Amino acid sequence: MEVQWVGVESPRLGPPQRAVGVIFLILLGVWSAQALEMSVGKINHLEAVNGSTVLLPCTYASCIGIENLYFNWQFNDNGTMQKVCESVIKDEGVVPDVKIYRERVEFIGMNNHNNVSILLWNITFEDGGKYTCYGRNPKEKGRNHSAIFTLVVVDELRVVDNTLATMIASAVGGAIALLMGFMLLKNFTLFVLSKLEEKNKECLVTSSGIDNTENGLSGSKADSKPTPKKK
Repeated sequence: MEVQWVGVESPRLGPPQRAVGVIFLILLGVWSAQALEMSVGKINHLEAVNGSTVLLPCTYASCIGIENLYFNWQFNDNGTMQKVCESVIKDEGVVPDVKIYRERVEFIGMNNHNNVSILLWNITFEDGGKYTCYGRNPKEKGRNHSAIFTLVVVDELRVVDNTLATMIASAVGGAIALLMGFMLLKNFTLFVLSKLEEKNKECLVTSSGIDNTENGLSGSKADSKPTPKKK
């Protein structure tokens, strides 16, 4: 069954409404650009050996600054979020007093360069999983943001097989060496040919000079014969 609307037109926005809409979109874009952002870096995962110490990086950024910024680290334990540590940063450059709720955890950020990173000492397989770095900035009316870092704990690091890369590098190196050898042989051949051509030119010049000399001598001898006397 098809429903048709008869005699009803959709409302059209006039110039004032359009102007208000454009201003609202601009303000929304500016607000989004100033929003708090938590970041764990470009590489958001790490594979580490059991028993080692790892760094979980996290930094915050805000275009309008912070005031009583609340942050915490949480660990996803099979769907249950467990708080690792938390604190409030009163102002930029102020070292926070961090509460730690998990063993073998150390806060190393000290708020230097907006850093709120933590260290995990002597990690075990139970430490593997997703860690969330969360922040909330009251100066931005409670604007919040979070970033996730994944830790994978293994017995030993995998050895990367570079056989293919080595073969490709060897093939490319061999091709370059062959090309260089060909160019050297070509240049040597051209050099030898140029020398031979120079010698041939010298021989031709020398032989033509000898011929001209002999022709001149024979002519002078013929002209020097005395004329016979008439009896």
